[in-house]
Amino acid sequence: MTEATELPIVAYGHPVLRQKCTDIDALAYPGLYELVMNMWYTMYNAGGCGLAAPQVNVPVRIFLVDSRHTFELLEDGEREDLFDGDEGIQDTFINARIIDRGARTWTDEEGCLSIPNLAGEVERPWSITISYLDGRLEEQVKTFHGLTARMIQHEYDHIEGILYLDYLNKRKQAALKKRLQRIADGKESARYPMLFADKTS
Repeated sequence: MTEATELPIVAYGHPVLRQKCTDIDALAYPGLYELVMNMWYTMYNAGGCGLAAPQVNVPVRIFLVDSRHTFELLEDGEREDLFDGDEGIQDTFINARIIDRGARTWTDEEGCLSIPNLAGEVERPWSITISYLDGRLEEQVKTFHGLTARMIQHEYDHIEGILYLDYLNKRKQAALKKRLQRIADGKESARYPMLFADKTS
């Protein structure tokens, strides 16, 4: 059995993070199993709860979400506040499409492995319905709520070329400009390998 490989995570400023990613033919896509396995390995090594393929420099519509680990770490009261009767998920999303967003919204802090050492308050729908292929390449249409839905939306944004920074108000974006440039320049440390844009191009 092939051993998993840790992949460098693309840093803010790399153009792949702004690409709208393409669907794949999951049955014919070369190295799909290895890519997904390496993404899980990379995500956990970086201490993340989600990871999208463009974050490892592969601009296709694949992302991972693990909200179960977060659920297990929370106290009962927090679970009631952040989860809606579920216990979180560990799932692969391939060729995903959000087909419905609930009217209720809520705001919570989000960070991103591609934007280390920063976080911001983001308003998102409490519930979503999404169609996708799971890790077994089976078609799914499911509705998710609360923190699980937030994690899915965050990763889904990545395959649409959107970052959580885009939801921040102009004042907050301006305040983060210098820190973001430091990340793009490789001057903000992360405890995992990162891939930066080619400054010579």
